[in-house]
This record gives sequence, structure tokens and C-alpha cells, in this order.
Amino acid sequence: MSHIVIDEDRCKGCELCTMVCPQGDLVQMAGHFNVKGYRPSVFVDPEGRCTGCTLCAMMCPDMVISVYRTPRK
Repeated sequence: MSHIVIDEDRCKGCELCTMVCPQGDLVQMAGHFNVKGYRPSVFVDPEGRCTGCTLCAMMCPDMVISVYRTPRK
């Protein structure tokens, strides 16, 4: 199952990653604040819909998103 990991402490909450996800709502804004006082992005994918497309990571100006892809069979 592909997934992303967001370094919440380095995220400045610009929301760019939330806008480019082709699955719609897999990257959302958190309900809490990080150590810098920003509301970070969080990955929410209980159904495993993430394809590992990397659009969120490419859009992130601070490079705080790591993408882990599951190889296709």
C-alpha cells in the first residue's frame, strides 16, 4: 500500500499539497498546531487509496513529504 509521511514539525501549513492530490482528500489540514505554531498537513487514508503519485511531494516548497510506493504486480 503506497503512503506518504509528512514531517509535521517542519510543515508550514501552506496547503499546497492538499490541493494537488488526485484522490481528493487524502492530505488534510490537522486540527492541532506544530512546534512552529502552524497547522500542519496530515495524511488520512484509511481505505488505502494513495497511489504514490508524488504530486504532493513535488508541490511542497519545504520538501517535508516522503512518498513510499508499493510496487504494482
